[in-house]
Amino acid sequence: MNSFSVEFFNSGLVLARPEMFLALAACAILLLDLLLTDANRYLTAVFAVLSLLIAALFTATQPTPMRLLALGDLFELDRMAQHLKIVTLLIVAIVFIYSTDYLRRRSILKGEYYVLGLFATLGAMVLISAASLITLYLGLELMSLCLYAMVAFDRESGVAAESAIKYFVLGSLASGTLLYGMSIVYGVTGSLQLDGIAAAVRGGFGDNLGLIFGIAFLVVGIGFKLGAVPFHMWVPDVYEGSPTCVTVFIGTASKLAAFALAMRLLPEALAGSQADWSQMLVVLSVLSIAIGNVVAVAQSNLKRMLAYSTISHVGYILLGILAGTAQGYQAAMFYIVSYAVVACGAFGMILLLARQGFEADQITDFRGLNSRSPWFAGMMAILMFSLAGLPPFVGFWAKLGVVQAVLNVGFTWLAVVAVLFSVIGAFYYLRIVKLMYFDDPTDSSVIGGSVLMRTVLSANALLVIALGVAPAALLGWCQLAVP
Repeated sequence: MNSFSVEFFNSGLVLARPEMFLALAACAILLLDLLLTDANRYLTAVFAVLSLLIAALFTATQPTPMRLLALGDLFELDRMAQHLKIVTLLIVAIVFIYSTDYLRRRSILKGEYYVLGLFATLGAMVLISAASLITLYLGLELMSLCLYAMVAFDRESGVAAESAIKYFVLGSLASGTLLYGMSIVYGVTGSLQLDGIAAAVRGGFGDNLGLIFGIAFLVVGIGFKLGAVPFHMWVPDVYEGSPTCVTVFIGTASKLAAFALAMRLLPEALAGSQADWSQMLVVLSVLSIAIGNVVAVAQSNLKRMLAYSTISHVGYILLGILAGTAQGYQAAMFYIVSYAVVACGAFGMILLLARQGFEADQITDFRGLNSRSPWFAGMMAILMFSLAGLPPFVGFWAKLGVVQAVLNVGFTWLAVVAVLFSVIGAFYYLRIVKLMYFDDPTDSSVIGGSVLMRTVLSANALLVIALGVAPAALLGWCQLAVP
């Protein structure tokens, strides 16, 4: 191997340093966990969180050019990849902090949960930095296989096992559909590289019938991973049946990875066919916003309600992507990042109220929370107001951004639909606030949770206010990521 090749290879390893570190850390924690007893199993969680924070530091200190390719042009580092990886790593660290008390109270505090979570995070990072269809698929499958196992993590729960089987079967079907679409795109364009596909599409393949057929299969796969209607059938059952600590992981980190999948395949690789895939996304977006908000009203289980809420929010994210403009992509990224922060806090509240033999996953379980803990009732109210899209919380600016993006490209009717169903969505969020403040409590037990969890959860909710009062910082960050 000549010196030029060695330098090129080594430069690629430097760019992939966060992924390499996280992979080694996950393996080390897996071995370390074998030496720990149940009494000091919490050390696995400590080392897992520290590994995520160190990986986030490595990611944040990387050079931030417009775009760098490495490792045989299979791996790319750009600002979007860097920013999404930082958010994903920090979100997963928060999820692990929230999860530890929950797992300990149920006597299922096992190292496997953290190891699977770390490998799922590694898959998400590989997917986010993919520069080839091969890397995209490898990252997606690494993340998905870990998530299937995490859903079935509580082996004593028949509901969790049923949810895992549903997730695995439908996820495998979606992965096969996505792979079939990738094979068609490769057959038409003759390239596995995203930039090679983009060049081929711009060079005259944009109207090719085979390419359009392949795009349709890709959109189906993306729709499933995001949980968009009509590919949403797995979301409510998996959210409800999974242990809540796994539900929050699926509802936050995996959604960030799915957003990266959509951005890599559609705006980056298939920008020349934007007129074709944007029409497909219009259908997914409208159906997701409508069905997600309407069906959520009828839910009594909070995790199912948040599942349908997620479906509706995916519809708003798709609004920004289908706009096909830099403003739309920036608004979509702002939306997914802010949603991940808010959803992490909302599920964290369920974890806080849960105890041995009690999941706290019914809406009525939050009845009279203000009498038990005025502080955490206020935190939950902040999170619900943000999900409802009320000012001055960050959710308002997220919805405003995607609505402005579709208005600027002439989709006035889409903006009207988004606003109307946002009003419907406000009802089921505000219903929880009403139960907390105006109903009598049905449970008088003391709210548990470690000092660390309560502190991080409070900071999580207060961050929602901070980003809403001063959204320019996050918006500017997203504009740097998607120029």
